[in-house]
Amino acid sequence: MITDDGQQLGVMSVTDALSQAQGYGVDLVEIVPKANPPVCKIIDFGKYRYELTKREKLQRKHQQTTQVKEIRFHVSTDEHDFLFKARHARQFLEDGQKVKAGVLFKGREITYQDQGGALLRRLIEFLDEVAKVEQEARMEGRMMSVLFAPDRSKKKTQKQVSLNASPAKAQETSTQKG
Repeated sequence: MITDDGQQLGVMSVTDALSQAQGYGVDLVEIVPKANPPVCKIIDFGKYRYELTKREKLQRKHQQTTQVKEIRFHVSTDEHDFLFKARHARQFLEDGQKVKAGVLFKGREITYQDQGGALLRRLIEFLDEVAKVEQEARMEGRMMSVLFAPDRSKKKTQKQVSLNASPAKAQETSTQKG
């Protein structure tokens, strides 16, 4: 038997343990029932449950949930619109979110699946520096889609390259001035 503050009281019968717990005004809780003899603790059970739920909430709070952002294109998407949406996709990936890009085929556009595939390949090339393809391009009904996930390894190498390049540029500009 163990008290609330961790002090061991030794092995005793159940009736003695219950009477001692009532003397303290708290509950007798069986912690390890399969041990021989079973381990019990004298604690306030309501307080114990409260602390347990508080700990679980804190663990849930610190978990990261990844969001999947969706970007839609059409076969006839123009260059400016493509770049605008591709830059947004890059920003989402840099923020650590997944991106699902899709080409929606309306009406007879379904016959131009090769153009939709070409559009998605262009997007894959555009996002190659910050993302990896998690799911290759495939048809889902009237939509051809590809799923991107942020690539942390590429992000780290980019930072290292930019950090290594910065002092060299600073030295070049200082030598040109002097």
